[in-house]
Amino acid sequence: MEKAITRFAPSPTGYIHIGNVRSAIYPYLLAKQTGGTFILRIEDTDQARYVEGATDLIKETLTWLGLNWDEGPDVGGPHAPYFQTERKSHYIEWAKRLIAAGRAYADPTPAEKIDEYRKEDTAKKIPYLYRNHRPEETIEWQEGIPIRFKTEPKSYEWHDEVMGDLSSGPEVLDDIILIKKDGLPTYNFAHIIDDLEMGVTHVIRGQEYLSSMPNYLALYEALGIDRPKFVSLPHILAPQGNKKLSKRDGAKSVTDYKNDGILPEAMLNYLACLGWNDGTEQEIYDREDLLKKFSLDRIQNSGARFDETKLLWMNGMWIRKIHDEEGIDILYAKIAEDFWPESAKNYPEDYRKKVLAIIYDRLKSLSDLKTYTTYFFEEPRIDTSLILGNKFLKKSSEDELQNLLATVAERLGNETDWSADRLQTTLNTLLEETGKKPAELFSLIRIAVSFAPFSPALHLTLEVLGKDRTLARLNATKLALESA
Repeated sequence: MEKAITRFAPSPTGYIHIGNVRSAIYPYLLAKQTGGTFILRIEDTDQARYVEGATDLIKETLTWLGLNWDEGPDVGGPHAPYFQTERKSHYIEWAKRLIAAGRAYADPTPAEKIDEYRKEDTAKKIPYLYRNHRPEETIEWQEGIPIRFKTEPKSYEWHDEVMGDLSSGPEVLDDIILIKKDGLPTYNFAHIIDDLEMGVTHVIRGQEYLSSMPNYLALYEALGIDRPKFVSLPHILAPQGNKKLSKRDGAKSVTDYKNDGILPEAMLNYLACLGWNDGTEQEIYDREDLLKKFSLDRIQNSGARFDETKLLWMNGMWIRKIHDEEGIDILYAKIAEDFWPESAKNYPEDYRKKVLAIIYDRLKSLSDLKTYTTYFFEEPRIDTSLILGNKFLKKSSEDELQNLLATVAERLGNETDWSADRLQTTLNTLLEETGKKPAELFSLIRIAVSFAPFSPALHLTLEVLGKDRTLARLNATKLALESA
């Protein structure tokens, strides 16, 4: 397979959206799969929308996902610099070549006049095309004057690796701006020059650029350069599936998902499969799977609906996969301090690992730790309504519940072996002695020691809590029922 040279070229204009990240995953996979080069390039020519710190956020996000670039910021490479604002002279030089060839011109026409042209065409009910208002006389270019492409309207045909064979007519071509008044290039011009100079073989980006392809093709032709291969990615759709996902639909940044406890392995897996599959029923892919199985011809050409519920399910699968395949130490290492309850910081690492070992299989995100583990680290607030209103316990009187708690506390208090296996045997014995059903007895004990909506298997919970704390909570709950 030919070595692919690909690039991810985001603009530092705000947070990095999940759609942006998928546009990094596919070129990364293709480059690594073919032994090629993955380039990170920062397209920062839109200074009006530039956001301080956005470049660092882009780099941090790619690093978190393991999408390490071979060339680009902090890495360097033979095609430096990798910030477009630092490549200004490159674009000016290529624009001058087009002027010399009669395929570009300096255009001092003020914005007000251009707006008049647009209004005139609207009044005539004809499409606005600047080429129909092109200045008859040209002037010598100097800094501060925009440079426009001098298009030669014609039809174009091209092949897209996802969309297939496409074509356009001459009516869509126009005299687009190449160099702006501030001396910086437009995206339309800069990305073509950068891709040429950096040897990019595959341009992988969203389908929203398809409408601009005729103008890009005209530029390739005027510059006398070969076209790269084009790969247009389907839109990521809003949950309703009726439009492109946007901030208005509640789309969060990748950083938000990271802070919510989504693992990088899960995010990489989910986004890679959002618009691609290998033709099988497989859903969980690690990096090696993706590198082995990814192919451009399996990218779908229709939109893929974003489903946060599916992402959470996949994250839970990855939490269990990491634990089962790599062990509790690796899973623990992936959890930031912020995901634990504040009180957990007062406990040693070994104790926290014991808690994680019995709770991990119920987690959908790491942020669930605060909900599911607080009672392991601090005394829960006793709420007798959780007992009296429980569907399995509300048929019992308060006296019966108090006596049952007393029996449990006495039986457990006699235990000298506080291991999970022994505790399970004791709990089973209590079922026989009390004549209660598991849903009744175990629900009472679970609520009394946790007052939480969920706890792991009861014998494991008791083992981790320890004998003294278990007995203290059983007795405290019994007293609370007496005074209820």
